[in-house]
Amino acid sequence: MISTSQELSEPVTKTASPAESTAEPRKAKKASGAFRTISEVAKELDVQQHVLRFWETRFSQVRPLKRGGGRRYYRPEDVVLLKKIHNLLYTEGYTIKGVQKLLKGQSKSQILMEKAQAKAQKPESMAVVSPANTSVSPATKGRLTDYQKILLEGMLSELKDMRDMLG
Repeated sequence: MISTSQELSEPVTKTASPAESTAEPRKAKKASGAFRTISEVAKELDVQQHVLRFWETRFSQVRPLKRGGGRRYYRPEDVVLLKKIHNLLYTEGYTIKGVQKLLKGQSKSQILMEKAQAKAQKPESMAVVSPANTSVSPATKGRLTDYQKILLEGMLSELKDMRDMLG
């Protein structure tokens, strides 16, 4: 029961200020190894979601995980592969058939390894050799880069898929 007139004059509910109502909720940034939804990947590549679903039908290497209700979850190595396909189609000017010929008979890990090797093989004129580049600091010695982790996770995923096919 309300006992004072002061309590009667106080508002019962708090209304949001204009700044609070228009601000979008902050989303935490996903870790580099986190799975991505189709909408996240489509936004990252600046393509429509149906384009990614179409690419799944044309490129056997693109196989996202599918959960209940057909939801797609792309592994980090799937995203790297999709970026390569996107680059070949939109930057290099290949057709779908041309990209299919380039990737024919290659597994996802082979394609990703080619990309890693291409990154590693810079022309010598572009390579800068200095004592800082040749030595490995104790803090980073024996650690994998994010890209190496993605490649290894992709290979592990493929090995598990092969084991499941055999067993």
